[in-house]
Amino acid sequence: MKIDHSLPLEYSTDQNQYNILGFWIFIGAEIMLFATLFASYFTLVDRTGSGPTGAEIFEITPVLIETLLLLTSSFTIGLGVHAMRLGNKKAMLTFFSITLLLGLAFLGVEIYEFIHYVHVGAGIQTSAFTSILLTTLGTHGAHVTLGLFWGLFIILQVKKRGLTPQTANKSFIFSLYWHFLDVVWIFIFSFIYLKGMM
Repeated sequence: MKIDHSLPLEYSTDQNQYNILGFWIFIGAEIMLFATLFASYFTLVDRTGSGPTGAEIFEITPVLIETLLLLTSSFTIGLGVHAMRLGNKKAMLTFFSITLLLGLAFLGVEIYEFIHYVHVGAGIQTSAFTSILLTTLGTHGAHVTLGLFWGLFIILQVKKRGLTPQTANKSFIFSLYWHFLDVVWIFIFSFIYLKGMM
């Protein structure tokens, strides 16, 4: 395996470059998934039946907390990748761990939010609106949950094997995934919550 030392560690082999390209293609498929959910949401947003509307159930405080947690986690994962490129394993692991803790806190707030929705009569079967709302939020939440397990395995691998072209490549690909979840959340925050509260 030829390692090109002029490139960042995560890009340093041909295989690593193919892995990153392959992951960008996967992200393309994920964009299509969320685009479909958003298109469905915009189609069904006014179909509330006898159930509540977004303006009646959305609370700004938990949504702002979730947004702050995820945007901060995007910053910390960026710091983690920067530390990795500097070869600072300890700092990288610290920033990756902080990222996962922020992600866990985000999930905690989201679970609280789901319980609140069901409590105020906005369950998945209440109306077309609540159904697509909970499906869209739940799909994003499931992606965050997967990310938490994935990130944990990355941390354990780097701890065990150190910073190699392989572990750096996996860590970088995970950071792309995490940034993608943040971008999706910005769309959820803007077009579902803010628009729904107006």
